[in-house]
Amino acid sequence: MYHWGLHPWAIYGVVALSLAFFAYNKGLPLTIRSCFYPLLGDRVWGWPGDVIDTLAVLATIFGLATSLGLGAQQAAGGMEFVFGIPSGLGSQVAIIFGVTVVALVSVLRGIHGGVKILSNLNMLLALILLLFVVFAGNIMAFFGNLGQTVLGYFQYALPLSNPVGREDDVFYYSWTIFFWAWWIAWSPFVGMFIARVSYGRTVREFLTAVLIVPVVVSTIWMSAFGGSGVDQARDGVGALADGIGDSSLALFQMLEQLPMTQVTSFLAIVLVLVFFITSSDSGSLVIDTITSGGKVDAPTAQRVFWVIAESTIAAVLLAVGGAAALNALQAGAVSTGLPFAIVLLLMCVSLTKGLHHERQLLKLQSQTK
Repeated sequence: MYHWGLHPWAIYGVVALSLAFFAYNKGLPLTIRSCFYPLLGDRVWGWPGDVIDTLAVLATIFGLATSLGLGAQQAAGGMEFVFGIPSGLGSQVAIIFGVTVVALVSVLRGIHGGVKILSNLNMLLALILLLFVVFAGNIMAFFGNLGQTVLGYFQYALPLSNPVGREDDVFYYSWTIFFWAWWIAWSPFVGMFIARVSYGRTVREFLTAVLIVPVVVSTIWMSAFGGSGVDQARDGVGALADGIGDSSLALFQMLEQLPMTQVTSFLAIVLVLVFFITSSDSGSLVIDTITSGGKVDAPTAQRVFWVIAESTIAAVLLAVGGAAALNALQAGAVSTGLPFAIVLLLMCVSLTKGLHHERQLLKLQSQTK
């Protein structure tokens, strides 16, 4: 829960608020370089802005490729678990190809004709699976896990945020560093989407929604799925009692102990695939906007190029990584997340200057009235 709580949504919030403020309040193009106007002035339209947008594009591409690769691993593991289809590299690449084809159709249909339909389907399937896990399992245990998740999060959030004197090196580097880099790599993509749907909100309303609502949903989700898995392992029930061998199978091994295993496992596979299809097509639209200088109606061929590029990178990372494909995917996310972390820190400074300037203008306007 620590890696899916306030930290990542604070990262998204910084990017989204910066984009929304400088685009809608200051009338600048909806692109990452606009967020640095208070620091760079007109130089944002020159090579410094090109560097910033390039880093944003690279971070988004590798962040999406990492997600697509991990999703292909999990979907392939689920297909082997349910249908007996080998989950090797060939199956994973085939899944990536299938996701790419559907994502291409979606991105060609645009936000309302493709992305919106798939996103609504994704939310519906997720809600159905969530409700099933809660009610088909032990509902009282779910509420107990929910309470433990909330209390544990507040208990460990600050200690886990402190890197000094840590002894849990494996957890810190394999989980925390990777997740922070992954979230940072996703921040230009998610931040732009949040900015576009937040027009007309106050900063207070915006931050409340961005920080609270997703964290509440994540807490419920983790308590239902993670709590059920942990309970099974602790009670010596099913495959999870022997420890997680292949992490991509953990979800399906948990569902195996609940009714209608074949149906729910198939639903989980579809949910994973639809999630990464929506990520690919919406991410491509965002990259398209950044590379076209903030335009939301760039050429169709450009959108197609970015969808194919993301999928190709994901397939290459899986192929090159071999048995250590997960390490290759993590390295891809970390290598692009680190330089963009510097961009995010400077973005915080620039946003602070921009908001301060806005306050000064409001004061001046009130005095003149």
